[in-house]
Amino acid sequence: MVLFYVTMPVTSTKVLFIPKGSTANIISYLNKSGYEMNALDGLIIKTFGFVQSGWIDINQNRLTKMDFIYKLVTSKAALKDITLIPGETSYVFLKKLAQEFNLSEEKLTQIYNEFAFKADGNILADTYSLPLGMKEDYMIFYLFSQTNKKYEEFSKKIFGIYDKNKWYNYLILASVIQKEAATINEMPIIASVIHNRLKKGMRLQMDGTLNYGKYSNEVVTADRIREDETSYNTYKFAGLPKDPVCAVSLDAIKAAIFPVKSNYIYFVRDNRNGLHKFATTFEEHQANIKANVGVEKTYTKVKEVETKIDEEAETIMKTDVTKQKPTSIKDLFNNIN
Repeated sequence: MVLFYVTMPVTSTKVLFIPKGSTANIISYLNKSGYEMNALDGLIIKTFGFVQSGWIDINQNRLTKMDFIYKLVTSKAALKDITLIPGETSYVFLKKLAQEFNLSEEKLTQIYNEFAFKADGNILADTYSLPLGMKEDYMIFYLFSQTNKKYEEFSKKIFGIYDKNKWYNYLILASVIQKEAATINEMPIIASVIHNRLKKGMRLQMDGTLNYGKYSNEVVTADRIREDETSYNTYKFAGLPKDPVCAVSLDAIKAAIFPVKSNYIYFVRDNRNGLHKFATTFEEHQANIKANVGVEKTYTKVKEVETKIDEEAETIMKTDVTKQKPTSIKDLFNNIN
């Protein structure tokens, strides 16, 4: 009879939620959920071990009662991938996180704001595999922890130490690069423009710095420039913003730490291919702007995967960087303090 019982067919969802509690409580919950569990199932479970709570990945729809019980005890947490796109803001990402994992956006935002080191940049742009059923506080703490580990590891490889305050200074610079660069290959050159303008005491005057928070993907208008009184408005205020503008990739951080040497102080997008034209004089910059007149834009600013313009950048941009050496790390620290 027992052999017959444990070979009975069971139909289940591939991902199953298990509440916290004793084995008896879990059996009761599953029984009420239509799994026809009883005390005998509880005894079998106890011989294998215990059932972990949360969302678990059964990975099968049809199986025997014995296989189902074994899966309850041995299955790993059910995971779901979510990607924080480089250049996206925490404001947008928390909305996506709430939607994808059925969480409270209000709670996520509250916890993020309470424990974030800076307004943005606290979560590295990357793809994360997160357990279904994880609560808002654990979700934020996990993302912060994973990011901080990577920041620390990367910093120690370059500098031998991890100074969080100085590291976030680089993140601020990296976030501006992330917003402005069309491709990874452009990043060290964009970085050089930022450094050159800062050294000359020029305002950055970059639209990307105004694409913070809820304005992440909005076109920057003349009204925004006039009305925005935050440090993100680099048309009004000198220097870098006081917080990162967005989430950054490791490529943007590398560019912030190792910019190429150049005399460029201006750049503008080329409507034909989405890449930037760089200039050392205002007159040259004006000519580059005029070249866009009547030319329709054919590129998108925010994208999950790079397009063919990265291939074009390999030949167009490398002529500017291959023979140049990065600024010393000591000089970089002094420039952004």
